Amino acid sequence: MDVPVIQQAKIQAQVLVPLVKALQAELGEVRANDLVREALGDIYRRYGEEIWRTKNEKNLGKIMASGLATFAREDALDYRVIEQSQDAFEFDVTGCRYAEFYKELGEPELGFLLVCSADFPMAEGFGPDIKFMRTQTIMQGASHCDFRYKRLTETD
Repeated sequence: MDVPVIQQAKIQAQVLVPLVKALQAELGEVRANDLVREALGDIYRRYGEEIWRTKNEKNLGKIMASGLATFAREDALDYRVIEQSQDAFEFDVTGCRYAEFYKELGEPELGFLLVCSADFPMAEGFGPDIKFMRTQTIMQGASHCDFRYKRLTETD
């Protein structure tokens, strides 16, 4: 069964949103969010490792373009590619149905915690020579999300 990522996120939200809210009520928002980030971070780091291992490709741009297509399926993301090369992949997300979904739920901060926070640990799974930067997200109210992946060289 090949369920698009956007549908997976919506299904997971049915369980995770009430669970996180209960944890926040019991432990406080900061402690609960830290626990959620840690637990999900391990899962997404392994997911990043698996993506990297299963792609028989050295071209960072091709690997990341393929990954982006997975997350953008079912019209989940509008985006524009800024750079795609052997050692870099940069793009902006200009429309995000993940953010729209969590906004409709009235829980954009949980959307950031449960969806956007996965980006950094997933990138860690790609290996120590891949640097990931993102300074803003639609989920947090920005006009776009800025994704920047770069392969580090010995001079970086």
